[in-house]
Order: sequence, then structure tokens, then C-alpha cells
Amino acid sequence: MRHRFRFARTPAGLVGLLVVALTAGTALFGPFFAPHSPVTTLAAPASGPSGADLLGTDFLGRDVLSRVLWGGRSVLLLAVVATALAYALGLLIGLVAGYSRSLLEPFLMRSVDVMRAFPKLLFFMIIVTGLGTSKAVLIGGIALVQVPGIARLVHTATREVSFRGYVEAAVVRGERTVAILRREVLPNILAPLVADAGLRFALSILLVAGVNFLGLGLRPPDADWSLMIGENREITSLNPWSIFVPAALIALLTIGVNLVGDAVVRSLGRSDTPE
Repeated sequence: MRHRFRFARTPAGLVGLLVVALTAGTALFGPFFAPHSPVTTLAAPASGPSGADLLGTDFLGRDVLSRVLWGGRSVLLLAVVATALAYALGLLIGLVAGYSRSLLEPFLMRSVDVMRAFPKLLFFMIIVTGLGTSKAVLIGGIALVQVPGIARLVHTATREVSFRGYVEAAVVRGERTVAILRREVLPNILAPLVADAGLRFALSILLVAGVNFLGLGLRPPDADWSLMIGENREITSLNPWSIFVPAALIALLTIGVNLVGDAVVRSLGRSDTPE
């Protein structure tokens, strides 16, 4: 068990864990400590910090601190669910394609390659523009643009182990394909997947932030860190805290996840990065 967490004993891994814990803790538990409602107008718009409003007010006069404390849940929730969904789909496609000895493999992987040809953010923007900006669409869009890279990684890893002796022995014993994939293949490809998952999660955060900042994601009056940056661009000179704090939290969360992911990759002796 101890070797699984050896990445946490490295400087990068430890710092990354602390940063992720701080930012994720703010996102999850911040609403319990918010001094005001995130949608209530309290003072003049774009007011600077004061005793009543520690980070001032936003462009509508709402308390920036309260919106910051409420605004991380959406970023975190969307990124977590979208990454999990992307891995579920990518894992299924990659395992089937990697283990298959039929025409199914080239069909699946050529389809994956076509999807990989599109820039992720552009593809995502097309999805949300065409289907709307509900949370379900955002989650589905983020997952869909990441499935090709995950499927390609799983396919490569599965092909590598599917010809090994223990897999061939299971085939000779007459075990079902599902059982072979679950018992023999999947446990032996988990290392690169664990290393890749943190980087995929960081990419999900950036995609969520990108579309929300561009106004194609969540809609006001939702409290969201990336949405706050876009909303308050016009008052940067009057109250820079309304932009700086949510931007810093997004950056810290992304950096922390990347540090943890990099530490995991190094501890596993790999250098896999998402495509």
C-alpha cells in the first residue's frame, strides 16, 4: 500500500496535494462560510474591499467573497463528472478495440482518429453552441472531446498486454472475454491510466473555465469562478479582486492537479501526457 502513495513523499507531489486540498476544500466547503447570499446585491457596484465586503463587490454590487466561496463547486463538479464519464467511454472503446482481433478494431480506432483531428476547445464550443449550455451538455461535451485521447491510450496499453502469457493462458482455459478484460487486462494497464487521469482532470477544468469565460457555459446569476472573470472584466481597474481571486483559484487548482499528476507519472517511471 505504501508504494502507491510514494508520489506524495516528493516535493512536487506534496505541494500539489496541499494546493489541491486547499482549493478543493474552498470549493466544497466554502458555501458554509459565505457571509452573504451570492446573488444578493449589497452595495454599490464595483466597490473596493471594506469591513463589510472583504473583497469588495462585483459589477452588480454582489459580495465577491460570497461568490468566490460559492463559485468553486460548479467547476469542481463539472470537471469530476466529465472526467469520470470520459474515462468510462474511453476505457470501453480502448479495451474492446485493443483486445479485438476483428475488423472492429480498425473501425473504432479510425473513428477515434477522426475525432482527434478536431481541436478540443473548438469542438467543445461547437457542441455547446448547438445543443445549449445546460450542465448535462457541458459534462457530455467535455467528456466527448477527451474520449479519443483516452481510448487511444487504453488501446495501446491493451494491445501491449493482450499477447502476454497470462492473457493467452486465460483464453486457453476458456474464460469469457469480459472476465479476461476485467481480471487479466485491466489490472495490468491501470498504472498509465492513473498517471493520465490527473492530467485529464486538469484539462477538464480548463475546458469548463474556457467556455464559461466566453459566455458559452453556465449563465448568470450562477456563482462560478470562471464566469466571475468574464462578468467583471469591465471593472478590473475599480475592483481587481473580483477577477484576481477566482482566476488565482482556478490557476492553483490546475497547477496542483498537474503537480500531483506529474509526481504520479514520475513515481511510476512514465512520461505519458494527454493528447
